[in-house]
Amino acid sequence: MARHTIRRLVPALLLVLVWLAVGGGLGPFAGRLTEVSTNDQAAFLPQSAESTRVLHMQDRFREGETQPVIVVWTAGGERITPAQTADATRVLAALRGTQGVTGTPTPAFGSDDGLALRGVVQLGPEIEGSIGDTLDRIATAVTVDGLRAQLAGPVATRADLQHAFAGIDGLLLGVALLAVLIILLAVYRSVLLPLVIIIGAVFALALACAVVYFLADRDIVRVDGQVQGILFILVIGAATDYALLLTARFREELAATGDRFAAVRVALRRSVEPIVASAATVALGLLALLLSNLTNNRALGPVGAIGIVCAAVSALTFLPAVLVLLGRTALWPAKPRQAGSNGIWERVATLVDRHPRRMWIATALPLVGLALFVPQLNARGVPLDETFVNDAPSVAAQATLSAHFPGGSGQPAVIVVPAARAEAVARTAAGVEGVSDAAPVTVSGRPGDTAKVVDGVALVEATLRDAPDGDAAQDTVRRLRDALDRDVLVGGYSAQRYDTTQTARNDTLLIAPVVLAVILLILIALLRSLVTPLLLVVTVALNFLATLGVSTLVFTHLFGFTGIDASVPLYGFVFLVALGVDYNIFLMSRVREETMTLGAREGMLRGLVTTGGVITSAGVVLAATFAALVVIPLAFLAQIAFIVAFGVLLDTLVVRSLLVPALVRDLGPRAWWPGSPGISTRGWTPGSTSAEPRTRSPKGR
Repeated sequence: MARHTIRRLVPALLLVLVWLAVGGGLGPFAGRLTEVSTNDQAAFLPQSAESTRVLHMQDRFREGETQPVIVVWTAGGERITPAQTADATRVLAALRGTQGVTGTPTPAFGSDDGLALRGVVQLGPEIEGSIGDTLDRIATAVTVDGLRAQLAGPVATRADLQHAFAGIDGLLLGVALLAVLIILLAVYRSVLLPLVIIIGAVFALALACAVVYFLADRDIVRVDGQVQGILFILVIGAATDYALLLTARFREELAATGDRFAAVRVALRRSVEPIVASAATVALGLLALLLSNLTNNRALGPVGAIGIVCAAVSALTFLPAVLVLLGRTALWPAKPRQAGSNGIWERVATLVDRHPRRMWIATALPLVGLALFVPQLNARGVPLDETFVNDAPSVAAQATLSAHFPGGSGQPAVIVVPAARAEAVARTAAGVEGVSDAAPVTVSGRPGDTAKVVDGVALVEATLRDAPDGDAAQDTVRRLRDALDRDVLVGGYSAQRYDTTQTARNDTLLIAPVVLAVILLILIALLRSLVTPLLLVVTVALNFLATLGVSTLVFTHLFGFTGIDASVPLYGFVFLVALGVDYNIFLMSRVREETMTLGAREGMLRGLVTTGGVITSAGVVLAATFAALVVIPLAFLAQIAFIVAFGVLLDTLVVRSLLVPALVRDLGPRAWWPGSPGISTRGWTPGSTSAEPRTRSPKGR
């Protein structure tokens, strides 16, 4: 007997050893993703947008790829003396020929109020791997007695972004895993099982990172800090959720049979379909981002899908193998228990059963009310001073620059124009509302000199009156384009924000229906029904709109954001709808299973009771892992973290626990039309609580 048992353990042992090799051999790739990450400015822009075309044209005007750093000096509110201006010009000129600096820096120009100076230093492409060190050297070199020097501009912002993402593979992963461990310990009251689940999630992440590294190193997929952070969270959250579903069924079957081999076999057979369907909804929802015209959105699609697939593979292979090896020991010191022994969910089921129609109306109306706040959401982008959650040197420098020079100083609108019309276009641009001045880019870089011409075109720089990251600057860009001929292109920082906002809105209108259609088809195939899949898609969409409405209020009145990134609604939609459907898949697949033997009413109630605890735990875990994104001090990720965390909890505690069960309970057998999972319609009437015989309680089998 013992020899027979050992033979049955061998496959599981071999599978665990394979995963140990995967984790040990591929684990370092989580830290190496930064080697293949890129934060190229053009990669975050719409590929077909006018501002992107201008950016590529600008490259032809540079001696190699150059990047400007704006140095701004102030004297603590005192007027700057001619001697200090001369010293500032001298230290700028001294930078010529130093490491990382290309060309001749501009002289120091004074502001109209006499309280500030500014100059521009062009950096070469060789600084790419050492932006922080290069800026530190420049900051030291431009020191002038009695003046405070600050560095602004795109390069300074990129340095702060790199600092924000520094240690992402350590800090973010550590916080997420700690949160998951604490929740699992509270849920299982077991020592070994939470550790097994976390190890499985880490192995899934190692495999995903290795695959992504291999593809990114060959330029098949693209990775940046943002994509890397979301990949970590997705894999840890999804792997844990799938593990929770499988282990809950294992614990239930082990209590019923006492045989670990049979318990794992039944748990795997009953869990594989909902886990695969869940992974498919999330993976295909993410792949729909390939339809986006924004490169960073498209980058997340395949990378996220790879992570989800690895999470599902780990949950369906490594975890069952460990459960076979450990058996009842995996649950120690807790004991196996049968499903339906949770008093809280018995009471919820009774509440839903008593007045289903009142319940779904009472839960749907508040969600609709919250959704009414969505039109107030400002998705035109996050201003620079709100991009970083904490204080960032580049933000403070830009604020100083804007306080003493026209709002668009350092970030002018860039106009590409036929060389013969450069002066005329500059005059037209200068007359547009919101433009402070406009002039052609010259050979020497000094105003009034000969315009620089490359391939028959010239550049005109238009300084905007308003801050380049505000809504007013985007409106000025639109007016500039309206005022100039079609063969004239308007780009620059403000134009890039405008084009990105418009593209993100178009992407949402295109991708959202595709995601809903994909999810609907998967649900139809899983549940063999049309009515219930439509109902589930509508409820998760309502949950997303309600979450976005709450986010509008929280971001504006609690966090103080004046706007959100244009891509946040799309990311929130993909994550919340796909992940929200996950929990409904877990619920309704169990409901269908129970309905086949118990009937529509008892099947709904028993499905709710048996899955209530595990699905709620999974929702809390996923919310906690996404909340871990706040350790990266960027507004975009903080907004994503809140939307997904709050939305998952709302879906788990309200939509999946009350709204969906009440709707399905009210519809009865009609919820499964045109399928027929073995249910009886004997004596059933809509909203009835007594016509259908209640032969079993939700907790009995």
